[in-house]
Amino acid sequence: MFLASLAGLAGAEGHMDRGEYLVTTVMACGNCHTPMGPQGPIADQALAGRLVEKNPMFTAIAPNITPAGRVSDWSDEALARAIREGLRPDGTVIGPPMPMLLYRHISDDDLAAVVAYLRRVPAVEADPGTSEYNMPLPPAYGPPIDSVGAPAAAVNAEYGEYVAQLAHCMECHSPMTPQGPDLGANMGRGGFEFHGPWGTSVSANLTHHDDGLAGYSDAEIKTMITQGVRPDGERMMPPMPYGQFAGMTDQDLDALVVYLRALPGPPDL
Repeated sequence: MFLASLAGLAGAEGHMDRGEYLVTTVMACGNCHTPMGPQGPIADQALAGRLVEKNPMFTAIAPNITPAGRVSDWSDEALARAIREGLRPDGTVIGPPMPMLLYRHISDDDLAAVVAYLRRVPAVEADPGTSEYNMPLPPAYGPPIDSVGAPAAAVNAEYGEYVAQLAHCMECHSPMTPQGPDLGANMGRGGFEFHGPWGTSVSANLTHHDDGLAGYSDAEIKTMITQGVRPDGERMMPPMPYGQFAGMTDQDLDALVVYLRALPGPPDL
């Protein structure tokens, strides 16, 4: 089913638009894969790759995913599998912070749209290097995936969870363990440290707990997601991709908030 979708949607204009929306907005791929300058993402190097994170566990380098990068030699099916299952054509595993456990939920149609769009972005000649891991990586993130469907788009928690999976919210807003983000009892609890030119930022608790989002209005949550501004006017720190999330449709944003409201959780770590 998926391979048929991939072939059938590659040239469909509506799905190209969907792919652009997902890559540049909800999935915010450029937040990791686009080089950053003093003023933010470097527009003419979009998706050309960069050093994302360096810590004792790993040095993560997001590769060039434009048609000039190593993925140009991969088939569409291989690129799709790398995105959704975290496996390269040679069988090696893609490590964090690529949100593999969440991207396994990408629907066939959305994944086909993403691949079709990536094949048509401007090619940028760049080689940012290769990631290094001082921690064991799993042989795979789960069994092979045959086909995935998406819930009907609606302002409800089910669709909001799908939006959150595409936006990989819980990848960053859950504590990091040597095996990856804790998506079990501590999912959404925050506490993941990010290091960059801004210093150190710590992801917040996204659960419906007093330490999380319970005390904020829906409008305040949306402003924090899309503008990076707290209710008191304080600006929030990177690496949250506020600029990309600002382009979310009202339906996707509303559904995301409904999902977060339904997310039970413990207090801050």
